[in-house]
Amino acid sequence: MKSSLIAALVATVTLLAGQAHAADACADKAAEKKLAGAAKTSFMKKCERDMAPPADAACTTAATEKKLAGAAKTSFVKKCEKDAMAAKG
Repeated sequence: MKSSLIAALVATVTLLAGQAHAADACADKAAEKKLAGAAKTSFMKKCERDMAPPADAACTTAATEKKLAGAAKTSFVKKCEKDAMAAKG
């Protein structure tokens, strides 16, 4: 039980670390382009979405570590992705 919780926590932390890195890189690109206001906001959202690691990779890894298969794996991955999107924004 604890190993499952730890695996899910590691997957979430990995996802959030990737998002932080994407935000820094996108902010640098926006500064280079001298964007401001709505243009910067729009650029940042698209850039971060494009650069962020896919949530399904971390969720699939966590499901594999839990040794899930079939419907249980599908259900877990869907919930994990939903939770990751909720945490993202």
